[in-house]
Amino acid sequence: MKKSVRRPGLVALALLLALPAFPQTNPAADYKSRVAADVDALRKRTQVMVDMVFSFAELGFQEFETSNYLTGILEKEGFRIERGVAGMPTAWVATWGSGKPVIALGSDIDCIPQASQKPGVAYRDPIVAGAPGHGEGHNSGQPLNVTAALAVKRLMEREKLPGTLKLWPGVAEEQLAGKAHLVRAGVFRDVDVAIFSHVDSDFRTSWGTGAGTGLVSVEYSFAGESAHAAGAPWRGRSALDAVELMNVGWNYRREHLRLQQRSHYVITNGGDQPNVVPQNASVWYFFRELDYAHIRGLREIGDTIARGAALMTNTTMTARVLGSAWPQHFNKPVAEAMSANIKAVGLPAWSDADLRLARALQAELKAPVTGLPLALKNLQGPTADDSRTGGSDDIGDVSWTVPTISLRYPANIPGLPGHNWANAIAMATPIAHKGTTAGAKALALTLVDLLTQPELVAKSWEYFRTVQTKDRKYEPLLGADDQPPVWLNTRIMADHRESLRKFYFDPAKHDTYLDQLGITYPTVRAGAGEPAKK
Repeated sequence: MKKSVRRPGLVALALLLALPAFPQTNPAADYKSRVAADVDALRKRTQVMVDMVFSFAELGFQEFETSNYLTGILEKEGFRIERGVAGMPTAWVATWGSGKPVIALGSDIDCIPQASQKPGVAYRDPIVAGAPGHGEGHNSGQPLNVTAALAVKRLMEREKLPGTLKLWPGVAEEQLAGKAHLVRAGVFRDVDVAIFSHVDSDFRTSWGTGAGTGLVSVEYSFAGESAHAAGAPWRGRSALDAVELMNVGWNYRREHLRLQQRSHYVITNGGDQPNVVPQNASVWYFFRELDYAHIRGLREIGDTIARGAALMTNTTMTARVLGSAWPQHFNKPVAEAMSANIKAVGLPAWSDADLRLARALQAELKAPVTGLPLALKNLQGPTADDSRTGGSDDIGDVSWTVPTISLRYPANIPGLPGHNWANAIAMATPIAHKGTTAGAKALALTLVDLLTQPELVAKSWEYFRTVQTKDRKYEPLLGADDQPPVWLNTRIMADHRESLRKFYFDPAKHDTYLDQLGITYPTVRAGAGEPAKK
Protein backbone atom coordinates (compact mmCIF):
# COMPACT_ATOMS: atom_id res chain seq x y z
CA MET A 1 0.00 0.00 0.00
CA LYS A 2 1.34 3.43 -0.96
CA LYS A 3 1.69 5.93 1.83
CA SER A 4 0.94 9.61 1.53
CA VAL A 5 2.37 12.44 3.59
CA ARG A 6 -0.49 14.45 5.08
CA ARG A 7 -0.37 18.24 5.36
CA PRO A 8 -2.00 20.48 7.99
CA GLY A 9 -3.43 22.63 5.19
CA LEU A 10 -5.48 19.69 3.94
CA VAL A 11 -7.32 19.65 7.24
CA ALA A 12 -8.22 23.31 6.79
CA LEU A 13 -9.41 22.65 3.27
CA ALA A 14 -11.45 19.62 4.40
CA LEU A 15 -13.18 21.82 6.95
CA LEU A 16 -13.80 24.41 4.21
CA LEU A 17 -15.29 21.79 1.90
CA ALA A 18 -17.41 20.40 4.73
CA LEU A 19 -19.25 23.68 5.21
CA PRO A 20 -22.99 23.15 4.70
CA ALA A 21 -24.30 24.51 1.42
CA PHE A 22 -27.17 26.42 3.03
CA PRO A 23 -27.76 28.50 5.01
CA GLN A 24 -24.61 30.59 5.04
CA THR A 25 -24.04 33.69 7.10
CA ASN A 26 -21.13 34.45 4.77
CA PRO A 27 -21.98 33.61 1.14
CA ALA A 28 -18.29 33.78 0.17
CA ALA A 29 -17.54 30.76 2.37
CA ASP A 30 -20.12 28.74 0.46
CA TYR A 31 -18.74 30.04 -2.85
CA LYS A 32 -15.25 28.95 -1.85
CA SER A 33 -16.36 25.47 -0.87
CA ARG A 34 -18.07 25.09 -4.23
CA VAL A 35 -15.18 26.30 -6.38
CA ALA A 36 -12.72 24.13 -4.42
CA ALA A 37 -14.96 21.14 -5.09
CA ASP A 38 -15.17 22.07 -8.76
CA VAL A 39 -11.37 22.29 -9.04
CA ASP A 40 -11.20 18.78 -7.57
CA ALA A 41 -13.80 17.61 -10.08
CA LEU A 42 -11.58 18.99 -12.86
CA ARG A 43 -8.48 17.18 -11.59
CA LYS A 44 -8.37 14.73 -14.50
CA ARG A 45 -8.82 17.49 -17.04
CA THR A 46 -6.00 19.44 -15.40
CA GLN A 47 -3.69 16.43 -15.63
CA VAL A 48 -4.45 15.99 -19.33
CA MET A 49 -3.70 19.67 -20.04
CA VAL A 50 -0.41 19.54 -18.11
CA ASP A 51 0.70 16.42 -19.97
CA MET A 52 -0.46 17.66 -23.37
CA VAL A 53 1.40 20.98 -23.20
CA PHE A 54 4.48 19.17 -21.88
CA SER A 55 4.49 16.98 -25.00
CA PHE A 56 4.37 19.97 -27.39
CA ALA A 57 7.71 21.36 -26.08
CA GLU A 58 7.68 24.63 -28.04
CA LEU A 59 10.21 27.45 -27.80
CA GLY A 60 9.39 31.15 -27.55
CA PHE A 61 7.33 32.67 -30.39
CA GLN A 62 6.81 29.13 -31.78
CA GLU A 63 4.10 28.05 -29.30
CA PHE A 64 1.54 27.32 -32.04
CA GLU A 65 0.36 23.87 -30.93
CA THR A 66 0.17 25.04 -27.31
CA SER A 67 -1.83 28.16 -28.12
CA ASN A 68 -4.21 26.36 -30.48
CA TYR A 69 -4.85 23.66 -27.88
CA LEU A 70 -5.50 26.02 -24.97
CA THR A 71 -7.62 28.50 -26.90
CA GLY A 72 -9.62 25.59 -28.31
CA ILE A 73 -10.51 24.49 -24.78
CA LEU A 74 -11.45 28.00 -23.71
CA GLU A 75 -13.45 28.70 -26.86
CA LYS A 76 -15.57 25.59 -26.27
CA GLU A 77 -16.21 26.88 -22.74
CA GLY A 78 -17.63 30.13 -24.08
CA PHE A 79 -14.59 32.41 -23.88
CA ARG A 80 -14.14 35.04 -26.59
CA ILE A 81 -10.71 34.57 -28.19
CA GLU A 82 -8.57 37.34 -29.67
CA ARG A 83 -5.55 35.86 -31.46
CA GLY A 84 -2.31 37.39 -32.75
CA VAL A 85 -2.33 40.01 -29.99
CA ALA A 86 0.35 42.76 -30.06
CA GLY A 87 1.81 41.47 -33.32
CA MET A 88 2.71 38.07 -31.84
CA PRO A 89 1.13 35.12 -33.71
CA THR A 90 1.08 32.88 -30.61
CA ALA A 91 -0.28 35.55 -28.24
CA TRP A 92 -3.99 35.62 -27.39
CA VAL A 93 -6.52 36.90 -24.90
CA ALA A 94 -9.48 34.75 -23.81
CA THR A 95 -12.32 36.75 -22.18
CA TRP A 96 -15.48 35.65 -20.40
CA GLY A 97 -18.06 37.58 -18.39
CA SER A 98 -18.94 41.25 -18.18
CA GLY A 99 -18.56 44.15 -15.83
CA LYS A 100 -16.21 44.75 -12.94
CA PRO A 101 -13.89 43.57 -11.59
CA VAL A 102 -11.79 42.63 -14.59
CA ILE A 103 -9.24 40.04 -13.49
CA ALA A 104 -6.37 39.01 -15.77
CA LEU A 105 -4.83 35.55 -15.33
CA GLY A 106 -1.45 34.96 -16.95
CA SER A 107 1.19 32.26 -17.18
CA ASP A 108 4.06 31.43 -19.53
CA ILE A 109 3.89 28.73 -22.22
CA ASP A 110 7.35 28.42 -23.79
CA CYS A 111 10.13 25.95 -23.05
CA ILE A 112 13.93 25.56 -22.96
CA PRO A 113 16.39 24.60 -25.76
CA GLN A 114 17.90 21.10 -25.56
CA ALA A 115 15.86 20.22 -22.46
CA SER A 116 13.93 17.27 -23.90
CA GLN A 117 13.56 14.73 -21.09
CA LYS A 118 11.43 11.73 -20.23
CA PRO A 119 9.24 12.58 -17.23
CA GLY A 120 9.57 10.49 -14.11
CA VAL A 121 13.11 9.32 -15.00
CA ALA A 122 15.63 10.59 -12.45
CA TYR A 123 18.60 10.85 -14.80
CA ARG A 124 19.35 12.25 -18.27
CA ASP A 125 17.14 10.46 -20.82
CA PRO A 126 15.76 12.71 -23.60
CA ILE A 127 12.56 11.98 -25.50
CA VAL A 128 14.17 13.48 -28.62
CA ALA A 129 17.91 14.09 -28.40
CA GLY A 130 18.81 17.76 -28.78
CA ALA A 131 15.18 18.89 -28.88
CA PRO A 132 13.53 21.52 -26.66
CA GLY A 133 11.71 20.50 -23.49
CA HIS A 134 9.85 22.01 -20.56
CA GLY A 135 12.96 22.54 -18.46
CA GLU A 136 11.29 25.23 -16.38
CA GLY A 137 7.80 23.81 -16.10
CA HIS A 138 5.84 26.35 -18.14
CA ASN A 139 3.58 23.52 -19.30
CA SER A 140 1.66 23.67 -16.00
CA GLY A 141 0.77 27.35 -15.49
CA GLN A 142 -1.93 27.80 -18.10
CA PRO A 143 -3.62 24.48 -17.17
CA LEU A 144 -3.73 25.87 -13.62
CA ASN A 145 -5.31 29.13 -14.80
CA VAL A 146 -7.79 27.37 -17.08
CA THR A 147 -8.87 25.03 -14.28
CA ALA A 148 -9.42 27.86 -11.81
CA ALA A 149 -11.20 29.99 -14.41
CA LEU A 150 -13.60 27.20 -15.35
CA ALA A 151 -14.45 26.52 -11.71
CA VAL A 152 -15.07 30.21 -11.01
CA LYS A 153 -17.00 30.67 -14.25
CA ARG A 154 -19.44 27.99 -13.08
CA LEU A 155 -19.87 29.84 -9.79
CA MET A 156 -20.42 33.16 -11.56
CA GLU A 157 -23.05 31.60 -13.80
CA ARG A 158 -24.87 29.95 -10.89
CA GLU A 159 -24.84 33.01 -8.67
CA LYS A 160 -25.05 35.62 -11.45
CA LEU A 161 -21.92 37.35 -10.15
CA PRO A 162 -20.64 40.28 -12.22
CA GLY A 163 -17.04 40.30 -13.33
CA THR A 164 -14.75 39.53 -16.25
CA LEU A 165 -12.03 36.89 -16.53
CA LYS A 166 -9.20 37.47 -19.03
CA LEU A 167 -6.65 34.73 -19.65
CA TRP A 168 -3.43 35.51 -21.51
CA PRO A 169 -0.13 33.67 -22.15
CA GLY A 170 3.41 34.76 -21.45
CA VAL A 171 4.83 34.28 -24.94
CA ALA A 172 8.62 33.88 -25.30
CA GLU A 173 9.23 34.48 -21.60
CA GLU A 174 12.60 32.78 -21.83
CA GLN A 175 13.60 35.59 -24.20
CA LEU A 176 11.83 38.20 -22.00
CA ALA A 177 10.25 39.29 -25.26
CA GLY A 178 6.47 39.27 -24.90
CA LYS A 179 4.84 41.01 -21.94
CA ALA A 180 6.11 44.54 -22.56
CA HIS A 181 4.48 44.34 -26.00
CA LEU A 182 1.20 43.22 -24.38
CA VAL A 183 1.40 46.22 -22.04
CA ARG A 184 2.10 48.59 -24.94
CA ALA A 185 -0.83 47.10 -26.92
CA GLY A 186 -3.22 47.94 -24.05
CA VAL A 187 -4.09 44.40 -22.99
CA PHE A 188 -4.21 45.52 -19.34
CA ARG A 189 -5.86 48.90 -19.92
CA ASP A 190 -9.19 47.90 -18.35
CA VAL A 191 -7.83 45.33 -15.87
CA ASP A 192 -8.43 45.76 -12.14
CA VAL A 193 -6.09 43.04 -10.84
CA ALA A 194 -3.62 40.69 -12.54
CA ILE A 195 -2.62 37.32 -11.08
CA PHE A 196 0.34 35.51 -12.57
CA SER A 197 0.99 31.80 -11.97
CA HIS A 198 4.53 30.42 -12.04
CA VAL A 199 5.81 26.93 -11.30
CA ASP A 200 7.90 26.44 -8.16
CA SER A 201 8.80 23.74 -5.67
CA ASP A 202 7.17 25.73 -2.84
CA PHE A 203 3.62 27.03 -2.42
CA ARG A 204 3.86 30.75 -1.73
CA THR A 205 3.37 34.35 -2.76
CA SER A 206 4.94 37.69 -1.92
CA TRP A 207 4.42 41.45 -2.00
CA GLY A 208 6.65 44.45 -2.56
CA THR A 209 9.97 44.43 -4.41
CA GLY A 210 10.57 41.03 -5.98
CA ALA A 211 13.70 38.94 -5.60
CA GLY A 212 14.85 39.25 -9.22
CA THR A 213 16.32 41.86 -11.51
CA GLY A 214 15.10 43.67 -14.59
CA LEU A 215 16.80 43.71 -17.96
CA VAL A 216 17.00 44.92 -21.52
CA SER A 217 17.89 42.44 -24.27
CA VAL A 218 19.82 43.93 -27.21
CA GLU A 219 21.26 42.43 -30.38
CA TYR A 220 24.20 44.33 -31.92
CA SER A 221 24.79 43.73 -35.63
CA PHE A 222 27.92 44.77 -37.50
CA ALA A 223 28.38 45.12 -41.26
CA GLY A 224 31.73 45.14 -43.06
CA GLU A 225 33.09 43.88 -46.38
CA SER A 226 33.86 40.34 -47.49
CA ALA A 227 37.12 39.25 -49.11
CA HIS A 228 39.11 36.07 -49.67
CA ALA A 229 40.42 35.35 -46.18
CA ALA A 230 43.68 33.92 -47.56
CA GLY A 231 44.07 35.59 -50.95
CA ALA A 232 43.30 39.22 -50.05
CA PRO A 233 42.40 39.57 -46.36
CA TRP A 234 43.50 43.23 -46.40
CA ARG A 235 40.54 44.00 -48.65
CA GLY A 236 38.06 42.75 -46.06
CA ARG A 237 36.49 44.48 -43.05
CA SER A 238 35.47 41.80 -40.59
CA ALA A 239 32.17 42.16 -38.80
CA LEU A 240 33.17 39.19 -36.66
CA ASP A 241 36.25 41.12 -35.50
CA ALA A 242 33.88 43.84 -34.32
CA VAL A 243 31.75 41.31 -32.39
CA GLU A 244 34.82 39.85 -30.73
CA LEU A 245 36.23 43.26 -29.86
CA MET A 246 32.90 44.28 -28.36
CA ASN A 247 32.88 41.17 -26.20
CA VAL A 248 36.46 41.75 -25.09
CA GLY A 249 35.62 45.36 -24.25
CA TRP A 250 32.53 44.37 -22.28
CA ASN A 251 34.40 41.71 -20.32
CA TYR A 252 37.08 44.21 -19.33
CA ARG A 253 34.43 46.78 -18.37
CA ARG A 254 32.68 44.17 -16.19
CA GLU A 255 35.34 44.65 -13.49
CA HIS A 256 34.15 48.22 -13.02
CA LEU A 257 30.39 47.59 -12.90
CA ARG A 258 28.22 47.24 -9.82
CA LEU A 259 28.16 43.82 -8.17
CA GLN A 260 24.38 43.79 -8.66
CA GLN A 261 24.62 43.63 -12.46
CA ARG A 262 24.37 40.42 -14.47
CA SER A 263 25.27 40.41 -18.16
CA HIS A 264 25.74 37.63 -20.68
CA TYR A 265 25.81 37.17 -24.44
CA VAL A 266 25.76 34.70 -27.33
CA ILE A 267 27.08 35.23 -30.85
CA THR A 268 24.03 34.78 -33.06
CA ASN A 269 25.92 35.20 -36.35
CA GLY A 270 29.64 34.62 -36.65
CA GLY A 271 29.96 34.66 -40.42
CA ASP A 272 29.46 32.14 -43.20
CA GLN A 273 32.66 30.13 -43.57
CA PRO A 274 36.32 30.51 -42.56
CA ASN A 275 37.73 31.40 -45.98
CA VAL A 276 35.40 34.40 -46.39
CA VAL A 277 35.98 37.50 -44.26
CA PRO A 278 32.61 37.87 -42.44
CA GLN A 279 30.75 40.88 -43.80
CA ASN A 280 27.93 40.40 -41.25
CA ALA A 281 28.03 39.30 -37.61
CA SER A 282 25.83 39.79 -34.55
CA VAL A 283 25.97 39.36 -30.80
CA TRP A 284 22.98 39.24 -28.41
CA TYR A 285 23.30 40.69 -24.89
CA PHE A 286 21.17 40.55 -21.74
CA PHE A 287 21.87 43.54 -19.46
CA ARG A 288 20.40 42.98 -15.97
CA GLU A 289 20.22 45.37 -13.00
CA LEU A 290 18.02 46.21 -10.03
CA ASP A 291 16.16 49.28 -11.31
CA TYR A 292 15.23 51.13 -14.47
CA ALA A 293 18.01 53.72 -14.25
CA HIS A 294 20.78 51.16 -13.86
CA ILE A 295 19.35 48.97 -16.63
CA ARG A 296 19.37 51.99 -18.95
CA GLY A 297 22.91 52.74 -17.83
CA LEU A 298 24.13 49.27 -18.80
CA ARG A 299 22.46 49.60 -22.20
CA GLU A 300 24.24 52.91 -22.78
CA ILE A 301 27.60 51.36 -21.88
CA GLY A 302 26.90 48.50 -24.27
CA ASP A 303 26.04 50.94 -27.06
CA THR A 304 29.26 52.88 -26.46
CA ILE A 305 31.44 49.76 -26.54
CA ALA A 306 29.68 48.56 -29.71
CA ARG A 307 30.34 51.88 -31.43
CA GLY A 308 33.98 51.63 -30.37
CA ALA A 309 34.25 48.13 -31.83
CA ALA A 310 32.79 49.41 -35.11
CA LEU A 311 35.32 52.26 -35.22
CA MET A 312 38.23 49.89 -34.59
CA THR A 313 37.19 47.60 -37.44
CA ASN A 314 35.89 50.20 -39.92
CA THR A 315 32.47 48.53 -39.85
CA THR A 316 29.00 49.90 -39.18
CA MET A 317 26.79 48.96 -36.24
CA THR A 318 23.04 48.78 -35.62
CA ALA A 319 21.21 47.68 -32.47
CA ARG A 320 17.71 46.39 -31.82
CA VAL A 321 15.88 45.52 -28.60
CA LEU A 322 14.70 41.91 -28.57
CA GLY A 323 13.11 41.99 -25.13
CA SER A 324 12.85 43.76 -21.80
CA ALA A 325 11.68 43.23 -18.25
CA TRP A 326 11.08 45.70 -15.48
CA PRO A 327 12.01 44.63 -11.93
CA GLN A 328 8.95 43.14 -10.22
CA HIS A 329 6.80 44.76 -7.54
CA PHE A 330 3.79 42.85 -6.22
CA ASN A 331 0.60 44.08 -4.58
CA LYS A 332 0.29 43.72 -0.80
CA PRO A 333 -3.52 43.45 -0.26
CA VAL A 334 -3.99 40.84 -3.00
CA ALA A 335 -0.90 38.90 -1.86
CA GLU A 336 -2.30 38.78 1.68
CA ALA A 337 -5.57 37.35 0.36
CA MET A 338 -3.72 34.78 -1.75
CA SER A 339 -1.50 33.78 1.18
CA ALA A 340 -4.55 33.07 3.35
CA ASN A 341 -5.99 30.88 0.61
CA ILE A 342 -2.70 29.02 0.17
CA LYS A 343 -2.84 28.18 3.88
CA ALA A 344 -6.43 26.95 3.51
CA VAL A 345 -5.41 24.65 0.65
CA GLY A 346 -2.08 23.42 2.03
CA LEU A 347 0.61 21.39 0.33
CA PRO A 348 -0.34 18.28 -1.65
CA ALA A 349 -0.09 14.83 -0.09
CA TRP A 350 3.13 13.49 -1.58
CA SER A 351 3.30 9.75 -2.15
CA ASP A 352 6.32 7.55 -1.47
CA ALA A 353 6.89 7.45 -5.24
CA ASP A 354 6.91 11.28 -5.45
CA LEU A 355 9.43 11.52 -2.63
CA ARG A 356 11.62 8.80 -4.13
CA LEU A 357 11.79 10.56 -7.50
CA ALA A 358 12.72 13.86 -5.84
CA ARG A 359 15.44 12.35 -3.67
CA ALA A 360 16.90 10.32 -6.53
CA LEU A 361 17.11 13.34 -8.82
CA GLN A 362 18.67 15.49 -6.11
CA ALA A 363 21.27 12.77 -5.50
CA GLU A 364 21.90 12.47 -9.25
CA LEU A 365 22.64 16.20 -9.42
CA LYS A 366 24.68 16.16 -6.19
CA ALA A 367 22.24 18.64 -4.67
CA PRO A 368 21.00 18.50 -1.04
CA VAL A 369 18.72 15.46 -0.76
CA THR A 370 15.67 17.09 0.84
CA GLY A 371 12.81 15.44 -1.06
CA LEU A 372 9.71 17.61 -1.47
CA PRO A 373 8.49 20.48 0.74
CA LEU A 374 6.56 19.41 3.83
CA ALA A 375 5.70 22.85 5.24
CA LEU A 376 4.34 26.07 3.80
CA LYS A 377 6.42 29.23 3.74
CA ASN A 378 5.05 32.44 5.20
CA LEU A 379 4.00 35.40 3.08
CA GLN A 380 7.18 37.12 1.92
CA GLY A 381 7.54 40.89 2.02
CA PRO A 382 9.85 43.17 0.03
CA THR A 383 13.29 41.79 -0.84
CA ALA A 384 16.26 43.93 0.17
CA ASP A 385 18.59 44.92 -2.66
CA ASP A 386 21.49 42.95 -1.18
CA SER A 387 19.36 39.78 -1.28
CA ARG A 388 18.06 40.09 -4.83
CA THR A 389 19.23 37.48 -7.31
CA GLY A 390 20.13 37.54 -10.97
CA GLY A 391 16.96 36.17 -12.60
CA SER A 392 14.34 38.28 -14.39
CA ASP A 393 10.74 37.88 -15.52
CA ASP A 394 8.82 40.26 -17.73
CA ILE A 395 5.79 40.03 -15.44
CA GLY A 396 7.54 43.06 -13.95
CA ASP A 397 6.18 45.21 -16.79
CA VAL A 398 2.64 44.10 -15.93
CA SER A 399 3.22 44.68 -12.21
CA TRP A 400 4.00 48.37 -12.88
CA THR A 401 0.88 48.74 -15.03
CA VAL A 402 -1.85 47.21 -12.82
CA PRO A 403 -1.96 45.69 -9.29
CA THR A 404 -0.31 42.30 -9.75
CA ILE A 405 0.78 39.29 -7.72
CA SER A 406 2.57 36.06 -8.58
CA LEU A 407 1.29 32.70 -7.32
CA ARG A 408 4.14 30.20 -6.93
CA TYR A 409 2.75 26.66 -6.83
CA PRO A 410 4.50 23.38 -5.85
CA ALA A 411 4.77 21.41 -9.10
CA ASN A 412 8.54 20.82 -9.27
CA ILE A 413 11.45 19.51 -7.20
CA PRO A 414 13.71 21.68 -5.00
CA GLY A 415 17.43 22.09 -5.62
CA LEU A 416 17.49 21.92 -9.42
CA PRO A 417 19.70 24.11 -11.66
CA GLY A 418 16.90 25.82 -13.62
CA HIS A 419 16.66 26.13 -17.42
CA ASN A 420 17.83 22.54 -17.60
CA TRP A 421 16.63 19.06 -18.59
CA ALA A 422 16.43 18.13 -14.90
CA ASN A 423 13.70 20.71 -14.34
CA ALA A 424 11.51 18.83 -16.84
CA ILE A 425 11.58 15.50 -14.98
CA ALA A 426 8.70 16.20 -12.57
CA MET A 427 6.59 18.21 -14.98
CA ALA A 428 4.40 15.40 -16.38
CA THR A 429 4.25 13.31 -13.20
CA PRO A 430 1.95 13.20 -10.16
CA ILE A 431 4.13 15.89 -8.55
CA ALA A 432 3.16 18.40 -11.24
CA HIS A 433 -0.44 17.17 -11.41
CA LYS A 434 -0.96 17.56 -7.65
CA GLY A 435 0.88 20.86 -7.42
CA THR A 436 -1.06 22.34 -10.31
CA THR A 437 -4.39 21.33 -8.77
CA ALA A 438 -3.35 22.82 -5.42
CA GLY A 439 -2.39 26.05 -7.17
CA ALA A 440 -5.68 26.11 -9.06
CA LYS A 441 -7.58 25.89 -5.77
CA ALA A 442 -5.65 28.79 -4.24
CA LEU A 443 -6.21 30.86 -7.38
CA ALA A 444 -9.93 30.03 -7.52
CA LEU A 445 -10.40 30.98 -3.85
CA THR A 446 -8.60 34.28 -4.44
CA LEU A 447 -10.80 34.99 -7.44
CA VAL A 448 -13.83 34.54 -5.16
CA ASP A 449 -12.33 37.11 -2.79
CA LEU A 450 -11.87 39.61 -5.63
CA LEU A 451 -15.36 39.00 -7.03
CA THR A 452 -17.13 39.33 -3.68
CA GLN A 453 -15.03 41.98 -1.92
CA PRO A 454 -14.98 45.29 -3.81
CA GLU A 455 -12.96 46.73 -0.94
CA LEU A 456 -10.10 44.30 -1.75
CA VAL A 457 -9.87 45.65 -5.30
CA ALA A 458 -10.03 49.21 -3.95
CA LYS A 459 -7.24 48.49 -1.45
CA SER A 460 -5.10 46.97 -4.20
CA TRP A 461 -5.31 50.21 -6.19
CA GLU A 462 -4.72 52.33 -3.10
CA TYR A 463 -1.46 50.42 -2.49
CA PHE A 464 -0.54 50.65 -6.18
CA ARG A 465 -1.06 54.43 -6.34
CA THR A 466 0.08 55.60 -2.91
CA VAL A 467 2.92 53.17 -2.19
CA GLN A 468 4.23 51.41 -5.28
CA THR A 469 4.03 54.16 -7.90
CA LYS A 470 4.14 57.23 -5.64
CA ASP A 471 7.75 58.04 -6.51
CA ARG A 472 8.42 55.75 -9.48
CA LYS A 473 6.47 55.49 -12.72
CA TYR A 474 6.68 52.90 -15.46
CA GLU A 475 8.79 53.88 -18.47
CA PRO A 476 9.07 51.21 -21.18
CA LEU A 477 12.51 49.85 -21.95
CA LEU A 478 11.18 49.18 -25.46
CA GLY A 479 11.76 51.84 -28.06
CA ALA A 480 8.80 53.20 -30.03
CA ASP A 481 9.84 51.26 -33.13
CA ASP A 482 10.84 48.00 -31.42
CA GLN A 483 8.71 45.05 -32.57
CA PRO A 484 8.42 41.50 -31.20
CA PRO A 485 11.22 39.33 -32.66
CA VAL A 486 8.81 36.65 -33.81
CA TRP A 487 11.46 34.98 -35.97
CA LEU A 488 13.34 33.73 -32.90
CA ASN A 489 13.59 29.94 -32.57
CA THR A 490 12.03 29.31 -36.00
CA ARG A 491 14.93 27.20 -37.24
CA ILE A 492 15.27 25.17 -34.04
CA MET A 493 11.60 24.24 -34.02
CA ALA A 494 11.70 23.43 -37.74
CA ASP A 495 14.55 21.01 -37.01
CA HIS A 496 12.71 19.21 -34.21
CA ARG A 497 8.93 19.66 -34.55
CA GLU A 498 8.26 16.56 -36.66
CA SER A 499 10.34 14.38 -34.35
CA LEU A 500 8.48 15.77 -31.34
CA ARG A 501 5.11 15.34 -33.06
CA LYS A 502 5.53 11.57 -32.90
CA PHE A 503 5.44 11.87 -29.11
CA TYR A 504 2.47 14.22 -28.66
CA PHE A 505 0.24 13.00 -25.85
CA ASP A 506 -2.87 11.09 -26.94
CA PRO A 507 -5.35 11.13 -24.03
CA ALA A 508 -7.85 9.11 -26.05
CA LYS A 509 -5.50 6.11 -25.88
CA HIS A 510 -3.52 6.68 -22.70
CA ASP A 511 -4.41 7.74 -19.18
CA THR A 512 -1.23 9.77 -18.62
CA TYR A 513 1.86 10.76 -20.58
CA LEU A 514 3.88 8.41 -18.37
CA ASP A 515 1.64 5.57 -19.56
CA GLN A 516 2.05 6.58 -23.20
CA LEU A 517 5.84 6.61 -22.90
CA GLY A 518 5.85 3.31 -21.00
CA ILE A 519 7.64 4.80 -18.00
CA THR A 520 7.50 3.11 -14.61
CA TYR A 521 7.02 5.82 -11.98
CA PRO A 522 9.52 6.59 -10.63
CA THR A 523 12.44 5.29 -12.68
CA VAL A 524 15.60 5.78 -10.63
CA ARG A 525 19.11 4.37 -10.48
CA ALA A 526 19.53 1.34 -8.24
CA GLY A 527 19.62 2.44 -4.61
CA ALA A 528 18.72 6.04 -5.39
CA GLY A 529 15.77 7.85 -3.87
CA GLU A 530 15.80 6.08 -0.50
CA PRO A 531 15.53 8.16 2.69
CA ALA A 532 18.87 9.00 4.26
CA LYS A 533 19.82 6.75 7.16
CA LYS A 534 20.07 8.45 10.53
